[in-house]
Amino acid sequence: MKAIVDREACIGCGLCATICPEVFEMDDEDIAVVIADPVPSDVEDSAQEAEESCPTDAISIEE
Repeated sequence: MKAIVDREACIGCGLCATICPEVFEMDDEDIAVVIADPVPSDVEDSAQEAEESCPTDAISIEE
């Protein structure tokens, strides 16, 4: 499983990093970045929750 962040769509709310800090963090510009590729199997559910919770749909998860 792979997580992707659309930097143009991200508004920097930080919700993804709160929900799944094992996969997402905020960079110096307060834009989300993926820090785990591939997504560790034990946090796949959290990564999918982060995708579903993103207010701008900036996160996509690929199998």
